[in-house]
Parts: sequence; C-alpha cells; structure tokens
Amino acid sequence: MSRARPTPPPTADHDGFATQLLAWFDLHGRHDLPWQHPRSPYRVWLSEIMLQQTQVATVIAYFQRFVDGLPDLPALAAAPQEQVLALWSGLGYYARARNLHAAARACVERHGGELPRDLEALVALPGIGRSTAAAILSQAWGDRHAILDGNVKRVLARYHGVEGWPGAPKVEKRLWAFAEAHVADPALPDARMADYTQAQMDLGATLCTRSKPTCLLCPLRGACAAHRDGLTDSLPTPRPGKTLPRREAQLLWLEDAQGRILLQQRPSTGVWASLWTLPQADDATLAREWLATHADPDYDAGEALPSIAHAFSHFRLDLHPRRWRAVALRERVGDNGDLRWVPRTQLTALGIPAPIRKLLESSDATPADHD
Repeated sequence: MSRARPTPPPTADHDGFATQLLAWFDLHGRHDLPWQHPRSPYRVWLSEIMLQQTQVATVIAYFQRFVDGLPDLPALAAAPQEQVLALWSGLGYYARARNLHAAARACVERHGGELPRDLEALVALPGIGRSTAAAILSQAWGDRHAILDGNVKRVLARYHGVEGWPGAPKVEKRLWAFAEAHVADPALPDARMADYTQAQMDLGATLCTRSKPTCLLCPLRGACAAHRDGLTDSLPTPRPGKTLPRREAQLLWLEDAQGRILLQQRPSTGVWASLWTLPQADDATLAREWLATHADPDYDAGEALPSIAHAFSHFRLDLHPRRWRAVALRERVGDNGDLRWVPRTQLTALGIPAPIRKLLESSDATPADHD
C-alpha cells in the first residue's frame, strides 16, 4: 500500500480549511436539528451525549422525547433514575444516561443548577470528555475550542494524511494538534464557532464517510492528502482487529393470569446496569433452578422462542428466550424488590434494554420450530 504524504501543519497563514468548510456548511450543512433551536447549553449537552456512538437520524426522536419529559437541567437532576432510563430506553449505551443524570445533580450541587462555562469544570463532570466539553462550549456559547469526535478524526486523518489508528494516543495527539491549529485560524470568526463545530461533524457524517466518501462534492478535496494520494479507502487506519468473545444467556419470560410480565432489575453495575429486563440465567441448568425456586410451571413446558443476537462493544451475547403464560409465583412480588409484575401498558415507563423491549412488544412471539 502506498503511503500518504502528510500535509504539513497549518502555518500562521493557515490553509483555508475553516473558510472553505464554513462556505460549504452555509449551503449544505444541517441547520434544522432540534437542539439548534434553541441552542441552549442544556440542549447542546444532551445532544452531544446522545450523539456519542449514535447517528443523528436515530437521536432526533429520542432527544425530543427526553426534553419533553425533562426540559432543563434542574428537572433532570430532580428526576428519579428510573425516569431517566425510561426516556433513554432503546438508545443503548446506558452508562451515558446514568452519567448524564449524575452530572446534572453535580451541577445543582456545585454550579447553581447550570452547566459551567469552563472546559476543566465540564470535563470534571461524569460522562464529559475533552471533545464533548469543547463542543458544548463552542456551540452553546460560541467559545473558541477544538473538537475531535469520530467524524472529525476521520476528516483530519484524511485531510492531513495521518496514518495509524486514531484511537492510539500518539495518533490522537497529532490529530488534536491539527484541530487546535485550524481553530486558531484568524479567518475563523468568533461569531461562527458554533457553525464551524457543526460543519466539521456534518462533513464527516454526510460526505467524508467511513466508506465510499463523496470526494467529488467535498470542499476540502483540493488540499486533502488522502484524496491526492488515492488513500481515502485506507485512511483513517482501521482499529487493530480482534475477535469479540461470545456469551449465551437464557431469558425467562413469565406472564401471570392477568397478562402482566415479570421483570427483574439488573444490578447497579455491569451490563444493562439498573435496567429492567426478563429474569436471566447463564445456562439452561441455572434457568431451571431459578424457575423451580420462583414459580410453579415445568421448565420444559415453556415455549422456546427464536434466539436473539445482541452485540456489545466488548462481547456478543446470544439470548435464548422461553415463555410461560398464566404463571403464579411461589412468593408474592412487590414493587420494592428487584422483581416486579408489569402490565404491558406500563412498559414504556421503565428503562428496558432495546432487544428485550423489542421482544416484549413483538406481536409474533411464537414458539420456535422443532424438527
């Protein structure tokens, strides 16, 4: 593979990166995202957290639902965690929601119920890193800060011909240096910092995409090292590959005579922390033991449903659901423990992992075929 000839760092005269990008953004950028109107610190912060590892098209509906339920930071801080997780339910990566909630409460305790307008103070809050803090400051207040999210890393790696996986510390340090140099361009007006920040993300999301980038329409192609050297397919350098381990688990779907579903709250740490899901066991033997301890029906009388494959960032999980109807538990279930009978009409009020919610809401949950 041919190597890119790195573009030298921007000089005092700069290279027109910001100017060209803003001109493109004015014509082709995204100007009607819900968090842009109004562009308050709370709404910008919420959108930035939701957009971590999630595309804009997916986030929009969740964002609107969240701000309808919790319209400002004090409301978020005062809300019970169960409500926060329910509003987040389906968006995935639930640690983001828990950190969001914790950060809101920290802002009430330390910053008078407002997000601080200070990079270090923002980074000190749960779930906010350097790039997210910079994005909040630049978009909410127009402060001059560089960002370096996944889209921007891809744009800068191609534009400057930076080889190596962008997540590696040395490579990331180089990309930060380029990002800071572009922000220091005197041709970039202070009044346009919010637009410039959005423009970088928009370019990476719409033209400078991971695969099949639309270089013909890119405003930066004239000075892009990857375009010049024919390396847009190989830059940025992919993450070193590794095979994700696979795990399996049994799901026990119990319904009582009223059609209510038995849900169990996960522990406060670990996978799906604090969310409500179907009782789960690591294997069929443990599932049999759990059922024999808690309920009357025979394990083998349950309906075996199609397996569900779900990918986490560090492993893949194969879930094997089995369903029993008109079940009576051996002990009464209250609302204060980790087990709860939930009517279908109340499922939306709980934080439930996306694959479990999809299973429970499916109208075709039929027994699996057997030979």
